[in-house]
Amino acid sequence: MTATAPVLSVRKLVKAYYGRSVLDGVDLDVGEHEVVVLIGASGSGKSTLLRCVDLLEDIDDGQILLDGRDISDPRIDADAARRAMGMVFQSFNLFPHMTALANVALAPRVVHGSTRHDAQERGHELLARVGLSDKADAYPDKLSGGQQQRVAIARALAYEPRLLLLDEITSALDPELVGEVLTLVGELAASGRTIVMATHEMAFARDVAATVCFLDGGRIVESGSARQVLTDPQHDRTRQFLRRFTGR
Repeated sequence: MTATAPVLSVRKLVKAYYGRSVLDGVDLDVGEHEVVVLIGASGSGKSTLLRCVDLLEDIDDGQILLDGRDISDPRIDADAARRAMGMVFQSFNLFPHMTALANVALAPRVVHGSTRHDAQERGHELLARVGLSDKADAYPDKLSGGQQQRVAIARALAYEPRLLLLDEITSALDPELVGEVLTLVGELAASGRTIVMATHEMAFARDVAATVCFLDGGRIVESGSARQVLTDPQHDRTRQFLRRFTGR
């Protein structure tokens, strides 16, 4: 690996369910400290791509390279590879019987072997980072959707991930709660986190993404800077998709 090698490289990735192609030869590079946003209609392959990268789905063909290492090789330890990535889903997936602090502190104890004291200290730091210092002892059912999603992000950060994968993390939120989660993601991006994010929040993508990829039918139809793809798309399918958001 060279100093300029991408953190993530996806090569000719193919995935099908019951004979139906979901990803059809996807290529993607994500550089250090880069934010890549995936856009496209539901069913275009965005979530499947993220799940394949996180090794939650077996792939049918192609390669997934993390820092130059082929993590899609069936001989590798998938659990060890996942520890280098933090995945946050649209559903919060918090443990309902555990407080916010316990949810966040679990990863340092289980993954990194931290002591209970050190894990809780780290958990408090991360909850403060996401603006929830005062919710450490709250259970998920006492938190708003936006607060639960911020706890989920803090939990993903507890792995000290090389790569953060965010799958439509605002889609299950009430509109008034979306902003608080996107503000947090913007702060993480500004701090230099390497992020791949699937979203329908076009204004956010325009402001934060280094690269925007439009997926359609399991392929990346168009990829480029946020300004180019979102304001001057070159492909008809991209233009048709974006008209939903611009009304033009």
